[in-house]
Amino acid sequence: MKITETLNEGLNRSYEILLTAAEIDEKAAAKLTEIAGTASIPGFRPGKVPMSVVKGRFGEQVKGDVIRTSLDDGAKDAIESNGLKLASQPKLDIVSFEDGADLTATLQCEVMPDFSLPDLSALSITRPTLPANEAEVDETMTRLADENRPSILVEKKRKSKMGDIVKMDFTGRVDGTAFEGGAAEGHMLELGSNSFIPGFEEGLVGASAGETVDVTVTFPEEYQAEHLAGKEAVFECVVQELHEKGDASLDDSLATKLGFEKLSDLRDAVAGQLAGQHAQGLRQEVKKNILDVLAEGASFEVPQSLYQSEYNTIARSMTPPEQQHNHDHGEDAHDHDHVEDGALDDAQKAEASDIANRRVRLGLMLTEIGQQNNIQISEEDTRRAVIEQARRYPGQEQQVMEYYQNNQDAMQQLAGPLFEEKVIDFILELAKVTDVETTVEALYAEPDATAAKPAKKAAAKKSAAKKTAAKKEAAPKKAAAKKPAAKKAATKKAATKK
Repeated sequence: MKITETLNEGLNRSYEILLTAAEIDEKAAAKLTEIAGTASIPGFRPGKVPMSVVKGRFGEQVKGDVIRTSLDDGAKDAIESNGLKLASQPKLDIVSFEDGADLTATLQCEVMPDFSLPDLSALSITRPTLPANEAEVDETMTRLADENRPSILVEKKRKSKMGDIVKMDFTGRVDGTAFEGGAAEGHMLELGSNSFIPGFEEGLVGASAGETVDVTVTFPEEYQAEHLAGKEAVFECVVQELHEKGDASLDDSLATKLGFEKLSDLRDAVAGQLAGQHAQGLRQEVKKNILDVLAEGASFEVPQSLYQSEYNTIARSMTPPEQQHNHDHGEDAHDHDHVEDGALDDAQKAEASDIANRRVRLGLMLTEIGQQNNIQISEEDTRRAVIEQARRYPGQEQQVMEYYQNNQDAMQQLAGPLFEEKVIDFILELAKVTDVETTVEALYAEPDATAAKPAKKAAAKKSAAKKTAAKKEAAPKKAAAKKPAAKKAATKKAATKK
């Protein structure tokens, strides 16, 4: 076998692998001889099968196996003998081969770039800190009290208004026919809560207890129940009672309603949750600062395969949902040669390209820092991460645990962020860190217009701060305490927003 380098340009390498006909025949003959010694073929005693019969029965299969094994060995030899650190899966193709002739194949590789890491002990990192903010706790407590005001039955006959709570039975019909999920009895609806489809709550304003009101609404075009989307419906609503909200109480009764013994316990819980939420924001900010410092000196070439994969991810996230398409590319759905930026303009493509290059470079640098310093993810690290994931799905913890235990790909997806966080902690231990006091407003402020726009859409929180490339993760501008008793009654009927 002869291996010849045919391309050495940038991060791309190509090799020609020549496998002579004599080599193929020699290896095939040796394999057939081995088979002949053990083959059991009707009409012949074991080990006494003529070679002509063995060759006729197994010849083509053996030749194919020999070629495949020889090429794999050749590719491995080319990679190892040249000390290649591959950035992606190499591509091995047969260029020419005819029975009885030499075989020529090409091996195409993309290698990892050479780059130097900065002296971590010389890095200057700014770490934001956030002092305790009693005013923020007061604000959250006041909001909790307002959201949990008691409802009082309206005894006096009057018409409903926004802010009232209407107790009613309702039945929805499309073209005169009631539809599944469009009815409820004794449902409590706060007018102005926007929990029903547009127009429904407004249609109940002015109704009195004991009245029957027909409310005509049109389901949104994007409504999840396709048979109702865009359809006009009439809801027959029988108003039973009107309730209005009483005064807010910021006392032990509020704490009891929310599952605490006394008001001070609720306040401590609110303060703790705010601190926990801010801790995440502070962590993301110091991480951003570390990545910004690392990126300052990172200008090396990035592997095209890694770049294209990251670019496609960014392009998809920058594409409005209505312009996204579910392309069915089979097993090659994420082939790096497939570009997914058709809905982006030139400026957006340039932005996505810059972000992709930055992310790949930083990813390679963090990986190299981890490898050089023997940073590893332990089984205990992974176990804690799985437990944390399970906690996000109350009532389904066991199913989540089993999912990760039986899915190695999912476990690997957890390991990546864990590794990155460990590397960040390692850098913080070595770098020159300066603590700088900040404010809640500054911590969750929108990025400057000159900063890179978010590569991924923020999580579905109204006050989430937009993410920039390797900058802040989505985080609430105003962190709120959990409200176990403040949840609005879940309406399972079709009249609710979906």
